[in-house]
Amino acid sequence: MAIAISQEAFDAMVRENMEDLDMDPDEALADAVDALTLQGADLSGIIKRVPGEAAAAEVSPVIRVLDELKASASGSGRSENDLDKLPSLLDELRELCAGEGLENAAVAVRNGAVEALIGLCASAGIKQERLLASGLKALSSLLRDVGSTEKFRHSEGPQVVMGILKGGSESSDILEGGFRVVAAASAGNEVVKECFMDLKVDELILQVMGEKSNSNVQSLYDAIRVLLTPDDNRVVASQVYGYSRRFAETGIAEVLVSALHEKVAPSSLPSACAALKAIAVNDEICRSISENGGIDVLLHCIDEASEQKNKVIARSCCSLLSKLAGSDANKATIIQRGGFDKLLKLTSRFSEDPPIIQEVMSMVTILTLRSPENAARAIGAGYGTLAIQAMQKFASSAQTQKQACLMIRNLVVRNPENRTILLNDGAEKLIRKAKVMHGICKDAATSALRDLGLDNYNA
Repeated sequence: MAIAISQEAFDAMVRENMEDLDMDPDEALADAVDALTLQGADLSGIIKRVPGEAAAAEVSPVIRVLDELKASASGSGRSENDLDKLPSLLDELRELCAGEGLENAAVAVRNGAVEALIGLCASAGIKQERLLASGLKALSSLLRDVGSTEKFRHSEGPQVVMGILKGGSESSDILEGGFRVVAAASAGNEVVKECFMDLKVDELILQVMGEKSNSNVQSLYDAIRVLLTPDDNRVVASQVYGYSRRFAETGIAEVLVSALHEKVAPSSLPSACAALKAIAVNDEICRSISENGGIDVLLHCIDEASEQKNKVIARSCCSLLSKLAGSDANKATIIQRGGFDKLLKLTSRFSEDPPIIQEVMSMVTILTLRSPENAARAIGAGYGTLAIQAMQKFASSAQTQKQACLMIRNLVVRNPENRTILLNDGAEKLIRKAKVMHGICKDAATSALRDLGLDNYNA
């Protein structure tokens, strides 16, 4: 575990290097950073400066913005001009800390930004829409690790954000900002997820999604996905499986399918698919999604993505469809709705794109699992040829080679007639080559050779 160090202790060490060891300023600073790094100190958020040469606000633009924010937001003597400045300052802070601004975010968190922004949002009225939207988006840009999300939790962040979302459900900007915070704060933190679930975030999400105008609030879908992802490595047994079932029981899966049918813009569709995939954790939920038209709408979206050559939508729809295909009842539905033909058409549209081909082969692997009838249909549709061509064309792609081996296994393990077809097409040589070239292919390739009926499959 990293050793905590304060800004004051860091500055004192630099000063000591200069005064006691007679180092010049730049040398003293570099030595302090190197020594503390070797000792395992956490220097994230520490402003690396020579004490006395420049104020923190001069060295770090984040400190300057925070100082201005605190001055403008202070309760005593706050003018209209101060209030007008706040949104632009919040936007500037967000720009500094978002994306690649990880170190800026760490500086802000270390200097009280999380607590300050929660306090600011809590004191703002719902009618101050621009201020709240900017504050929430800025807050989401700061929540990048467990340290920051724990500060959020201890400052009653979940309660404040839920209150704002309930009161501001008519504003798409407030919803976008609020659910960004839910997603960012819940990522990697099981306790924060539990806080939001205790506050009945699932019921709020259902209520918000009931309004057609809110269907393109992308952060709402991201929040569902994050809340239902077991990503806290401090926890041995995550509770998110139970949360997924609760979301399904609340009716969110049905509303998501309805949104895919009618409302979701292409830019939000991948996030909506990821959210629905996170809910589909058992056979019953997968079947209910299909019964509500989920498979039909996904196949339609795959067709459209194929025509428009939209790679992102194609992958996200295939990924969700693969999850739903885990139910045996859904496998039959996918095939009856022309799934094999639609997916093969997709591979022809994206013939130069290994990730799309991998998604399709993964889907066919699931559809043919323990099903000789589906394996026979797949060979008839042309998936044996797809496997051979993918292995020939993308010999350097380890994941493509592995997925082709897995698909070949299911195509031949219960269908001896398919073995002859694939062996005649050169499958053995390609599989052996993949086994030698890629370590991750070893087990899948060995099993494929065995299921093809070859005696020396371990060679």
